[in-house]
Amino acid sequence: MTTSPLLKDQKPGAARREGRPGIALTVIAACQLMVVLDATIVNIALPHIQDALKFSTTDLTWVVSSYTLTFGGLLLLGGRAGDLLGRRRVFMTGILLFTFASLLGGLAQEPWQLLAARVLQGVGGAIASPTSLALITTTFPEGPERNRAFGVFAAVSAGGGAIGLLAGGMLTEWLDWRWVLFVNVPIGMLIAMLTPLYIGESERHTGRFDIAGAVTSTAGMAALVYGFIRAADEGWRDSLTIGSFAAAVVLLLAFGIIESRAKEPITPLRMFTDRNRSGTYVIMLSLAAAMFGMFFYIVLFVQNVLGYSPIEAGLAFLPVTVVIALGAGLSQRFLPVLGPKPFMLLGSALAAVGLAWQALISSDSSYVGGILGPMLVFGFGMGLNFVTLTLTAVSGVAQHEAGAASGLLNTTQQVGGSLGLSILTTVFGTATRDEAEKQLPQFMAEGSAEQKAEFATTHQLPAPWGHQVLAEGISAAFIPAAAMAVLALATAWLVIRVRKSDLEALSGSAGPGLG
Repeated sequence: MTTSPLLKDQKPGAARREGRPGIALTVIAACQLMVVLDATIVNIALPHIQDALKFSTTDLTWVVSSYTLTFGGLLLLGGRAGDLLGRRRVFMTGILLFTFASLLGGLAQEPWQLLAARVLQGVGGAIASPTSLALITTTFPEGPERNRAFGVFAAVSAGGGAIGLLAGGMLTEWLDWRWVLFVNVPIGMLIAMLTPLYIGESERHTGRFDIAGAVTSTAGMAALVYGFIRAADEGWRDSLTIGSFAAAVVLLLAFGIIESRAKEPITPLRMFTDRNRSGTYVIMLSLAAAMFGMFFYIVLFVQNVLGYSPIEAGLAFLPVTVVIALGAGLSQRFLPVLGPKPFMLLGSALAAVGLAWQALISSDSSYVGGILGPMLVFGFGMGLNFVTLTLTAVSGVAQHEAGAASGLLNTTQQVGGSLGLSILTTVFGTATRDEAEKQLPQFMAEGSAEQKAEFATTHQLPAPWGHQVLAEGISAAFIPAAAMAVLALATAWLVIRVRKSDLEALSGSAGPGLG
């Protein structure tokens, strides 16, 4: 008779070991950390991946873009899946898919195998990440406890990039580049085993999946990114380049039509009717486009030109994460006093200055003299913008639509990063080809027989000629990156009209917008 009340209280889908909120939060935060750091942990290993699998520098961008593009493109669909199918179930599915894809990526022997695994990782991350945030609302009661959980989630999201850089450096140097992917396997399996023990299932809601919208938007952006990367290698007149751009136009137009007619669209177009929200999305897209390119090319520079080890490369980026945190802290403290627009203007201006400064990079640049200063200026500007953009994106939105508004901001960041990196790669490819033609006669006159034999096999100029080619390409790539930051600055100046009073209602509910 004593077990009957317990059986009655045990709801279907309840956690087997309820009443352990600390462990539940650890499981949720571990998932978010794994997904977030995977965007940077691979960056430090890029030169080693390039050597092992014989990627060209332009094709190497797909190692980053294939993940961020699918992750960003399917993020909103992943959140929707959690609402309709049950958040714990979807969360575990995303984790297991991400873990399996990480194993496949670590075992890759050909470039296409790694890229396919990265796409699967992006799908798994898009399923798990928005669901992990939503699980906080179902696991923790509203009030201080939930706010603390959101704070932990936001801290993990913000610090994941820095942890990824350091972890990527250590794993690559001490073990092998494959371990930046293998490391996810034991973590993912542990999360999957602990989830049903400490996290309960959410209530299912009725609704529809906007599969057509998700497929056309992701495929359209992939075609656009491919077009830019193809142009970097084969030129603008190449038939596949032209065909990719044409396909992108058709798919993205189809996406717009589908979303305008769908009863439950994956991207509610009404989110763009507010000028402040639309401006916020443009600013995030522009700054993310520049940021992804900066990390990608500076990683190549410090390892391939300056000769840094993977750990040294990871440490080289730590000051940037510190100033990003400082900028975010300052903006969060003074937003109620000054309102968001001053932070958007100053942050975007600093980002533009930092990127323009980086365009002066050369093969003779040192870390302290040519890399650190511009990265710090850029990072502080980004820090001023992160919290500001998150809060502005959900300003004036009904409570039940805050998740869609902030989720769309995350999507804009990921997709913008992929698109921006592809645009910078187009400029990089053109500049390196031109510089290689200039350096070739000097190399043929001064290079040793061994160097010439290596060049005949690899078609890559050795140092110091190769360093000059790489530096010239990176310098040229930072010019459009700076232009993207200028676009963000112009948008903040001309479009944003939000006042500090508009954010007062959000002072106690900023948590869901983070991550």
